[in-house]
Amino acid sequence: MEPDIRQIEVIAPNLKRRLSGVTATIARLVPLQARMIGIVATGPGLPAEVPHLPLSRVVRMPRDRPRVWHARRNTEMALGLFLRGVLRRRLVLLFTSASQRRHTGYTKWLISRMDGLIATSGRTAAYLERAPVVILHGIDTAGFAPVTDRGALRRRLGLPEDHVILGCFGRIRAQKGTDVFVDACIALLGERPGVTAIAMGRATEGQEGFLKDLKARVAAAGLSDRILFPPEVPVDQVADWYRALDLYVAPQRWEGFGLTPIEAMACGVPVVATRVGAFEEIVTEETGQLVVPGDVAAMTGAIAPLLDDAGRRAAAGAASLARVRERFRIEDEAAAIVAVYRRLLAGERW
Repeated sequence: MEPDIRQIEVIAPNLKRRLSGVTATIARLVPLQARMIGIVATGPGLPAEVPHLPLSRVVRMPRDRPRVWHARRNTEMALGLFLRGVLRRRLVLLFTSASQRRHTGYTKWLISRMDGLIATSGRTAAYLERAPVVILHGIDTAGFAPVTDRGALRRRLGLPEDHVILGCFGRIRAQKGTDVFVDACIALLGERPGVTAIAMGRATEGQEGFLKDLKARVAAAGLSDRILFPPEVPVDQVADWYRALDLYVAPQRWEGFGLTPIEAMACGVPVVATRVGAFEEIVTEETGQLVVPGDVAAMTGAIAPLLDDAGRRAAAGAASLARVRERFRIEDEAAAIVAVYRRLLAGERW
């Protein structure tokens, strides 16, 4: 059923058909925010459970009051400006930036026309010329939580019950640092027969050779039975794979934000991560280790003490769980963004 236009206070555009991080963010947040404020998404590629209004209806919305247009891409900022400047819709323009690189002149101009800004991390905020509100992403801590019987879970997943297991999940490519993870595991596992490693994910188009080379390195080291490459699993199954781990590794060379460390920590798993994305704002000395990206020796050195010390892993896992439940709940992210909407609707600009 189409939402009542009279109740709509916020529009979240999604102008990309293919699944992306932005699309996933809108799909996670809007249903929660709809319990707090009148919000709809518009555009293609969104799940049926997301409150939605066709773009053709948005264009013809009445001018009875201001509404927030929450853009997360250049195209959405540009459309918001067109709707307000040319079609005279009463829109208040908000942009969320996740980029951690210098913006082009065009992007800077678009951002300069926004009424408010959000950044998804402190590092992202540093690339903006105006001070934004910083709101870090959160996750569903009910869906990502520790398991009570890890042995039974590992049996179901076909993993060794008595091994220390570390994992790295996501796209398999150089940007994600999968090769750093694999090379570190090759160095570590030769001396540790009771350790298994999992590099789970999918090699996207053009990356098949990269994955083939990684598997060849593992085979040459005689570790094909302990450095595993299971295929990507559906979203509703990935939490079980985190729960089966003793240690999670996020070896990215570059990342916009990066949810995987939070998802692992929510399952009570400590994390070794690189200093990219928002990882420095997520991982602490109590919850794991941080290293420079692309450095196999540094990665190996950070992983080894956690593999070798069960007490240290347990303490870091407990600290990880507590940190996520305190700082990274998706309900808190949704509420913080709704508070920004209300500030804009009340006339505040920054």
